[in-house]
Amino acid sequence: MYTEKSVVKCESGLHNKFATYFIQKANEFRSSIWIEADDRKINAKSLLGVLSMGIMTGTEITLIAEGPDEEAAVKELSAMLVKDIY
Repeated sequence: MYTEKSVVKCESGLHNKFATYFIQKANEFRSSIWIEADDRKINAKSLLGVLSMGIMTGTEITLIAEGPDEEAAVKELSAMLVKDIY
């Protein structure tokens, strides 16, 4: 298992179009990936789950991955959260 804390810095937060790109990227990995924020943990590959979290700019989250490409998954997804270019 690989985990990393990150603060969402992209202007749009983790919803709308950006959530779709984030989930598409998450689904490129074979590992199971979760987002943990405010005592909630959801599947990062689920659009409904990600949108239900209502993650806004400035929210601290923890990305958790478990599987063959766990470290790469967390690092790439974490990098997406600090920029507006997707």
